[in-house]
Amino acid sequence: MIIRNLTFTAAIIAGGPLLADGHLSEPNVEYGSRPFYLIDQMDDSPLKEKLLSCSAQTPERSLFSIGHRGAPLMFPEHTVESNVAAARQGAGILECDVTFTADQALVCRHAQNDLHTTTNIVVSDLADKCVTGFTPASGDTGAVAECRTSELTLAEFRTLTPKMDAANKAATTAEAYLDGTAGWRTDLFADNTTLMTHAESIEVFRALGAKFTPELKSPSVDMPFNGFSQQDYAQKLVDEYKTAGVPASDVWLQSFNLDDVLYWVENEPEFGKQAVYLDDSYDVEGFDANDPTTYPDTMDSLYERGVRYIAPPMWMLVTLDGDQIVPSAYAKEAKAAGLKIITWTLERSGPLKTGGGWYFQSTADVIDNDGDYYEVLHVLAQDVGIEGIFSDWPATVTYYANCFGLN
Repeated sequence: MIIRNLTFTAAIIAGGPLLADGHLSEPNVEYGSRPFYLIDQMDDSPLKEKLLSCSAQTPERSLFSIGHRGAPLMFPEHTVESNVAAARQGAGILECDVTFTADQALVCRHAQNDLHTTTNIVVSDLADKCVTGFTPASGDTGAVAECRTSELTLAEFRTLTPKMDAANKAATTAEAYLDGTAGWRTDLFADNTTLMTHAESIEVFRALGAKFTPELKSPSVDMPFNGFSQQDYAQKLVDEYKTAGVPASDVWLQSFNLDDVLYWVENEPEFGKQAVYLDDSYDVEGFDANDPTTYPDTMDSLYERGVRYIAPPMWMLVTLDGDQIVPSAYAKEAKAAGLKIITWTLERSGPLKTGGGWYFQSTADVIDNDGDYYEVLHVLAQDVGIEGIFSDWPATVTYYANCFGLN
């Protein structure tokens, strides 16, 4: 079964039925060529042999494989099409990062203030709604803009055109500002893509056969916002799953704000069982993943307060022992406390020949080719024991998960 057309989008917006005949159904899972390209890049090793031995396997959906805003390596993030691509690549869980509009509608955006890099707003009729209008580059000062969903009504938000998340900081015109996609990404699949509200994402993901991991994004505006409190915001997220009849066991709520997670644990305990604390301890001065005395919260204290899932970036979970990638002290402490671990984000770094950047900072000394995506993933899966991993191109993870029976 495949997507036959996208006229279901109009039905969603109009409040009509999603699953009209021929509109949307669960896709077949397929890998495409990228997993095989990455395996070919690997140095000879038992892991490479194992992955090659799985080349004829039948692709299957896996909950270990989580679509990070869909499949934004090549599709505009948080669009219907990006998530269809992720589902076709076998992602068993799909993500809608959640923020809100001026009329308090929940919509899928990575940040409340990202419209200037993820849509065409700076060249649209809504450009004057931006809190910081487009300002061209001048001398050593780059071009800037800031545009928020909280400045738009839902009806206005729907008029925007999605694009790959990027901006040309050297631009002297608003049109040129939109043209900043990295060379290792692409604009090839950016046309005719579709924005979603959070409620619409629930229907789309369910129709695609996937489960749900919404992230409650930190507002760019002061809360309460027009009487809408942080607790109202956290509750509305849950209520949209309840209204849709989605069981709590199919939902992994996420937030970087520990208070959001604790709110769900206390007020929505069924959903709170799988609430994920996105750990940004790396922003704390002096933090060292291999020194538990530098952690803002102990793992035991998080568990005692009801947290059961923790989600740091990949680099916090691994370190080097000589030239070997091994679990970090952070990973060991989390597991010892009984916390389940999810991590992010594979395939977000582009080519790895220069070490992989931010996401691979703890292992950069041994990262020198794209095949190392699988080397790091293997340690995370087998030695750290993660429950799942977000990826910008889920086929890479799905292939590994199928090969090692992580379904």
